[in-house]
Amino acid sequence: MSSIIQLLPDHVANQIAAGEVVQRPASVVKELMENSVDAGSTEIKLVVKDAGKTLIQVIDNGKGMSVTDARLCFERHATSKIRHAEDLFALGTKGFRGEALASIAAIAHVEMKTKQDQDELGTHIVIEGSKFVSQDVAVLPKGTSFSVKNLFFNIPARRNFLKSDTVEFRHVVDEFERVAMAHANIHFVLIHNGSEMFNLPASNTRQRIVNIFGGRTNEKLVPVNETTEIVSINGFVCKPEFAKKNRGEQFFFVNDRFIKSAYLHHAVMAAYEGLLKDGTQPGYYLYLDVPPNTIDINIHPTKTEIKFDDEHALYAILRSAIKHSLGQFNVAPVLDFDRDATLDTPYDYEKKDVGMPTIQVDSTFNPFADDSDDKPAQSFSGGGSRSSSSSSFSSSSSYSSPSFKKDKMPSWESLYNGLNTSTDEIAEISFESEEVTGSLFNDEEVEQTAHKTYQIHKKYIVSPIKSGMVIIDQKRAHQRVLYEQFLANITVQHGSSQQLLFPLTLHFNKSELGIIKEMKESLQNTGFVFDEFSDDHIVVSGLPVNVAESEVSILLEELLNDLEQEVPDTSFSQSDSIAKSMSRSLAVKTGVALTEKEQETMVNALFACKEPGVSPFNKPTFITLSVEDLDKRFAL
Repeated sequence: MSSIIQLLPDHVANQIAAGEVVQRPASVVKELMENSVDAGSTEIKLVVKDAGKTLIQVIDNGKGMSVTDARLCFERHATSKIRHAEDLFALGTKGFRGEALASIAAIAHVEMKTKQDQDELGTHIVIEGSKFVSQDVAVLPKGTSFSVKNLFFNIPARRNFLKSDTVEFRHVVDEFERVAMAHANIHFVLIHNGSEMFNLPASNTRQRIVNIFGGRTNEKLVPVNETTEIVSINGFVCKPEFAKKNRGEQFFFVNDRFIKSAYLHHAVMAAYEGLLKDGTQPGYYLYLDVPPNTIDINIHPTKTEIKFDDEHALYAILRSAIKHSLGQFNVAPVLDFDRDATLDTPYDYEKKDVGMPTIQVDSTFNPFADDSDDKPAQSFSGGGSRSSSSSSFSSSSSYSSPSFKKDKMPSWESLYNGLNTSTDEIAEISFESEEVTGSLFNDEEVEQTAHKTYQIHKKYIVSPIKSGMVIIDQKRAHQRVLYEQFLANITVQHGSSQQLLFPLTLHFNKSELGIIKEMKESLQNTGFVFDEFSDDHIVVSGLPVNVAESEVSILLEELLNDLEQEVPDTSFSQSDSIAKSMSRSLAVKTGVALTEKEQETMVNALFACKEPGVSPFNKPTFITLSVEDLDKRFAL
C-alpha cells in the first residue's frame, strides 16, 4: 500500500491552530494587548471598528522589534518568552506558546509596523492569509502597531457564526477590562467606531476599578489584604447590599493574569454565607500572587484555566481573608455578649475634656405661689450658666408664673342645652327593611358563574371545561400574556406609561449604558421615559404600567444580562429579546396566591393570546384532562 500520512502545509496548520486560539474578535484583542504588555509598554491604544469584524488595531510604545524578529514573529512556535521546558514553571510573561500571531495572520489581513528605540527606521510588514505581501522600511515612532482587518475572510463559516456587533463588542470590552485591571500602571485607551469609550490613565488598583465601572463603585469596595507563604491576596470585595443577580463584576487575577475558577469562586461565596439574599452574587476584584512554580498555566490555549499545587490551602486562606475583611469593616455582624453598647463613647466626645457639671438652683422659687404673691417667677438653670434675662423675670413683668385657677370650668352637660328630648318624632321615622325581597340574577345563573377557577399549591390554576378540566401554570401563562403585550407595544404601538413623582437615578458602567442607549427606542415603546443619559447614570421619570418602582433596577439588570449574552441582528429580534426578558422578570412567581378574579383574568388573557399553548421560551403553559382520562384513573 502507498503511504497516506503526510505533513500539512504551514497555512493549513495555522488555520487549524487558529480555531483554538482565535474564536472571535475578542480573542485577537486579548493576544495583541498581552503582547504589548510583555513589550514593556506604558501606553496602549485599542482601536476597533464594527466590534472587531472590520478592524482591530493595537498601538503601543513598547520596545519594538528588529527586522529579523518582525519577520520571524509570524512563524509557528516562534516566541521570545521561553527557551526551555523548565521555563514553563517560571513564567513572568503573558504569552509563551508562540502561536497567536501565526494563527491571526492565517485568517485575516495583518499589517504590522514596529521600530526599536535605538533604530532610525522601522519595519512595515503586510500579510494576507499567511502569505507575505510586502516588507518595507518605514519612518515610525518607537513601539509596535498591529492592524488586523477582515477577520475570518477566508473562513466564511466562522464569520457567519459570529454574533451581533453588540454581543461581540461586549466580549471585546471584557477582554480590554481584564487586561487594564491587571495593569493599573499602564495608560489604556479604547476607541470604537471613532468614539472614545475608555481613557484610563495610569493609577492605583482602586482608582482603575472606579474608572472602569463608574464613580459609584468606590463606596461598594471593601479592601482585602492577606500575605502568607503560600499566597499573597490583595484587592477588593463588594458589600453584601450591592450584590446582583448576575455574575458580572467578578474577577480573579493570578500573577496579573485573569483566570476563571469555580473552586475559588466557591470560597468567596462561603465567606459571604449568611450575608446575601437568595439568588444574588457578590462582586469581587481579587489579585493573587503565588510562586510561579506552584501553578500550571499550560492547560488551555486561552490560558484562563490554572492548576494549583495546593488548592485546599488556597481555598481556606481566601475564605478567611474575605471573612476577616468583612468583619473588620463592620460589614459582617459581630457577636460579643460581654459588650454593652450603651456604654460606648460617641466619637464626638472622644477628645473632649471631662469636667464636673455645674448646677444652679433658685432658692427663692415657690411653685405654689399665687399671682398676687410678690415673689419672682420660676427661673432655674441646670448643666450650664444661667442667662441674665431669665433672672430678671418677676411678678411685675409681662410674663408671670402659672397659677392654679379656682374658677370651675363649664360641665359637659352644657353642650346639650336647648335640645329637644322628646322621642315622639323619632318614633315616626321609618327605616328600610333589612330583608332583600328580590335579586338581579336568577339562582340558576348564580350557581353557573360561581367558582369557575381554583388555585392549587399557589402554582396551578384549574378551570373546568365541558370535556373535563384545564390545568394552567400561572407563571408561564403570565409570561405569555406579558410577552405578547410588550411585543405589541414595541412593534405596533406605544405602551402606556406611569409618571413618577420623584425620578429614579440608576447607575451603570459605560458598556451597560451603551447597550441601554441602543435599546432606548424599544424601551420607550414599552413605557419607559428617560430624562437624562450621562457617563455613569440614567434618570427614569416614567415606567410601564405593570412595573413597580422597586422592580426597575432588578428589571434593567436582568434585561442587560440577557441582552449581553445574545442580541440578534434584526430589529424585530431585538424587540423579541426585550419582550422575553421583561416578561420573565415581571411574571407572577410560583407561590403567589391569586384571588378568584385574578385567576379568571389570567385564564381569559391567556386564551386571548395568539399562541396560548406555549410560553415565550417554548414550554407548555397548560394541559387538559378529559372526563375519559379521569374515568380511566378511577378504572370506571
